[in-house]
Amino acid sequence: MSSSSSVQQAREALGKRLREIRKDSGLTARDLAARAGWHESKCSRIENGRTPPSDDDLRVYTLYCAAADQTADLIATARNIDGAYVEWRRMERSGLRRAQESVMPLWERTRHFRAYSSWLIPGPFQTPAYIKALLMSIRDRRALPDDLEAAVGIRVDKQRVLYEGARRFAVVLEESTLRHLIGGPETMAGQLGHLLSLATLPNVSLGVIPLSTDRTALWPVEDFWVFDDSQVNVELVSAFLSITQPHEVGMYARTFAAFADSAVYGASARTLITSAIDSLG
Repeated sequence: MSSSSSVQQAREALGKRLREIRKDSGLTARDLAARAGWHESKCSRIENGRTPPSDDDLRVYTLYCAAADQTADLIATARNIDGAYVEWRRMERSGLRRAQESVMPLWERTRHFRAYSSWLIPGPFQTPAYIKALLMSIRDRRALPDDLEAAVGIRVDKQRVLYEGARRFAVVLEESTLRHLIGGPETMAGQLGHLLSLATLPNVSLGVIPLSTDRTALWPVEDFWVFDDSQVNVELVSAFLSITQPHEVGMYARTFAAFADSAVYGASARTLITSAIDSLG
C-alpha cells in the first residue's frame, strides 16, 4: 500500500466512524447539516473521507449527535491522520535539526524497538562519522540550511536509549546494508566494528539476512521501525510516514517476525559483518 492510500484509508475509517455516530443518534446527514449550518453535501464528503474534518467539525458532530464523550478521541484521531504523512521539505525547511528532535518523545516512551533495514545501519547503531556522512549528503542533496553539527549531536544523544531503562532492541539487517559504502572505507570499517560491539549488549538482538537467502516468498522492503505495538515509522524518498492504524501496525509486526526468522544470529551474523569489514581492504 502506498503512503497516500494509507492516509486515505485512515480518513475513510474516521468517516465511517462519524457516520455510525450520526446514525446512532437518529439524525440524517441532511438533519445534521441543517443544525450545523453546513451545505448539505458536507456530511457526505466528510463521511466518505473526501474532506478531512476540522476540530470544529468534529465538535459539531459530537454536539448534535449526543456523543460529547467521544470528542477528544475523534480530534486526536484526526490529528494523527494529518500528521501521518509529512514531506521532508516541510519537516526540514529550517534544517535537519527539527527532524532529529521530532522523534525524541516517541523514542523515550518506547520500551520494545523493532527495526528492519535494507538500506542503512539504523540510527541508534550509527557512529558519529557515519551519521555525519549521511546527514551531510541529505543537506547537500536537498539544499537545506546548514545545521549539520547540531543535527549530528541530537542523533548521537538519542542513542542513550540503548543504555537507559528496560528497553529491548530487535534489529534485522539485509546483508546489503553491510556492503553499502557510506562515508568512505575508514568510516564504514568503524561503523561495522561498532555494530559488532553493540551486538554483545544483553538488550540487543541483531540478525542479518544473508545475500544468499532465497527471497521468493519475502523480498526486501522499505526500512521501517516498530515502536512497541503502537506505531510504525517509515522513511520514504519524499516523506516521513507514521502509521498508527492497528491493522497496519500488525502487518509490519508480522513482516518483521518473518524477516527475523530468515536472519542469522550470533557467530553467523558476526561472520557476515567481519567479511564486510575485510572487503574494505
